[in-house]
Amino acid sequence: MLVKTFGSAVFGVNALTITVEVSIGGGNKYHIVGLPDNAIKESLRRIESAVQTAGFKMPRQKIVVNLAPADIRKEGSSYDLPIAVGILAASGQIEVQELHQYFIMGELSLDGGLQPIKGALPIAIQARAAGFSGFILPKDNSREAAIVNDLLVYGMKNLGEVIAFFNKKQVFESVVVETRTQFYNNVNSYEQDFSDVKGQENIKRALEIAAAGGHNLILIGPPGSGKTMLAKRLPTILPPLNLQEALETTKIHSVAGKLTAADSLMTERPYRSPHHTISDVALVGGGANPQPGEISLAHNGVLFLDELPEFKRSVLEVMRQPLEERQVTISRSRLSVEYPASFMLIASMNPCPCGFYNHPEKECICGPGLVQKYLSKISGPLLDRIDLHVEVTPVHFNELSSLEETEKSSSIRARVIRAREFQDRRFADHQSLHCNAQMSPNMVRKRCEIDEAGRLLIKKAMEKLGLSARAYDRILKVSRTIADLAESEEIRLEHLAEAIHYRSLDRESWAG
Repeated sequence: MLVKTFGSAVFGVNALTITVEVSIGGGNKYHIVGLPDNAIKESLRRIESAVQTAGFKMPRQKIVVNLAPADIRKEGSSYDLPIAVGILAASGQIEVQELHQYFIMGELSLDGGLQPIKGALPIAIQARAAGFSGFILPKDNSREAAIVNDLLVYGMKNLGEVIAFFNKKQVFESVVVETRTQFYNNVNSYEQDFSDVKGQENIKRALEIAAAGGHNLILIGPPGSGKTMLAKRLPTILPPLNLQEALETTKIHSVAGKLTAADSLMTERPYRSPHHTISDVALVGGGANPQPGEISLAHNGVLFLDELPEFKRSVLEVMRQPLEERQVTISRSRLSVEYPASFMLIASMNPCPCGFYNHPEKECICGPGLVQKYLSKISGPLLDRIDLHVEVTPVHFNELSSLEETEKSSSIRARVIRAREFQDRRFADHQSLHCNAQMSPNMVRKRCEIDEAGRLLIKKAMEKLGLSARAYDRILKVSRTIADLAESEEIRLEHLAEAIHYRSLDRESWAG
């Protein structure tokens, strides 16, 4: 007897429908075809034990399983459940009338329990797009899949429950998640707040500009000056995720298997802070079975690289193209996948190996040339892609011990949201543009017009600092953001001057 069940394969952040064809006939061997990997080839042992534990019989006949389309590589253990259901249906132990209405995915334990899978959200989206009425999957993934509307999602604990569902022996309630309610209830929940930070008003101003325009930023200062503390609070002043951004972000984390059983829709902007020993593949994504890297997990959020010069040079250089394109393409001999990577890069570093160069009180003990050598670990092309270079100075004791309340994140965020509203109106005709940092060079010319005095100022700055054409564009973008924060339609001289001020590392006098 031939039976078909339906599952899915995930490529990048999208899914493809896979038909699992099971045929049982004369003979006694088990064959699985359709480019399966080793995890799928080993599924028979798990399926046999799970079926027997559930109180059913494994057929002692020739079983042929085909995963169609047969020319696409299938990977992972999540095909255990659709294969098991297909075998039981082909042997007459499961009713087949409703099998064609459901996507079925899940990894089986030897005792019949269902283990979580990766990519439940994109699979659920594909199930709805392909016209299926429901999706049966492990209970731990049910809330994640249930955020897809117009799709019945059933979270199952074990194979026995799946069999009881199709044989109508037990009634199961579909999982329901009120997506919009949950999204708007949790969209502003943060533990940290800028009111915890004493002093550093100039750094807060730079972070506000970065948040308002989506700009990259680097903090340079001695140990203990508050660089990490400030960076951790940046997500609290970013505009809330909209529903579309939340779905995009959740899809990526779903594919990477980063969501827990309690998660459904991500409501906070991601904040990723990898250790400096990270490899280039872990940062940008890839591997034998391509997976999203840290830059994609930070999509719509913040990627914080602490102690930037300690990262391997090759790791930092692979970020150059994603910083420009806002996506990364992973190419292999058999496939090519794309992951979105529209993130804000926030980096921090000490000014020298000992950390006290330019310190107002402590003396730097680094030898001649060491400061410049330390800074040269970060290439010019990468620094060019960082819009704001900010020097962080230590906090004075009087500021640190002050009982005076400082500005809360909510106040700063209100100004940032107001500036983003200006940008939303400006880019109303461009669906892919959401902030000033995403403007193309052509759009910079149109949207960042400056007067004659402004042109003279930026000309002098470029000649003195030796700025590149990319740095010129980024200065204009930052000045446009500063003007938006000031609710000004025009970029004034003071806006340009402040933007130029945030190019510390381009100054020839810096670090000798």
